[in-house]
Amino acid sequence: MASISDTLIITMVVTYAVGLLLFALEAAFGRRTEIAESRRWRRRAYRTEEGPPSEVITTERAARRTTAPRNTLGRIALFVTGAGFLFSLAQVITRGLAAGRWPWGNMFEFIVTLCLVAVGSLLYASWRYRARFLGVFVLVPVLILLGIGVRWLYVDPGPLIPALQSYWVPIHVLAVNIAGGASMVSGAAGITYLVSHRAEAKRALGEKVAGIAGRLPSPELLDRISHRFILFAFPLWTFGIIAGSIWADEAWGR
Repeated sequence: MASISDTLIITMVVTYAVGLLLFALEAAFGRRTEIAESRRWRRRAYRTEEGPPSEVITTERAARRTTAPRNTLGRIALFVTGAGFLFSLAQVITRGLAAGRWPWGNMFEFIVTLCLVAVGSLLYASWRYRARFLGVFVLVPVLILLGIGVRWLYVDPGPLIPALQSYWVPIHVLAVNIAGGASMVSGAAGITYLVSHRAEAKRALGEKVAGIAGRLPSPELLDRISHRFILFAFPLWTFGIIAGSIWADEAWGR
């Protein structure tokens, strides 16, 4: 299992790198196309004509519109990134089987799991908000973190040190991993928002905006994505810190 896990590490890094290249090509050469920002349910109230006054609630589907660079390469990039996510998931599972424990017991395993959640969050944002334009901004830090993990933090799978043999440790680390991965997408959307907002300000002054900055979606969409992901991540991060404090008290005392 250890050798399979190590092979999957290289496979997922290469797959993510290919996905990043394809996302970058779409961002650079994709045609600016109108897309649905998100799908939501709008509720409306009506009063019946006959009988006693009453309200009938109906629902209808609505979608806000914006523009973003679109290209066939982007769909391929999304498929490749999804394959990399499956390789990463398989790596985490085989690593846990090789070690005979939960697979986030050191910094290398923590980084791999963090990147797994980040890419999963990117795939969700691409489905829910049509936000595959965030692929470049998420996969760059993912590949940097994986490179650091493989090059400097890798250790062979094995048992944990006594201080980590507490059921609070996997709870703490898993919560922080999930929150951290979601925060990476929120941060990518936030940085992209700043670029898009600046581009909109230049357009308002009559200036021409070229390059990728001119192809980004509306700042409102990017702000909404960042906000919703951080609404999920921040409470979970808080819980993870609390769980880590409980574990530290059990392991070392006050």
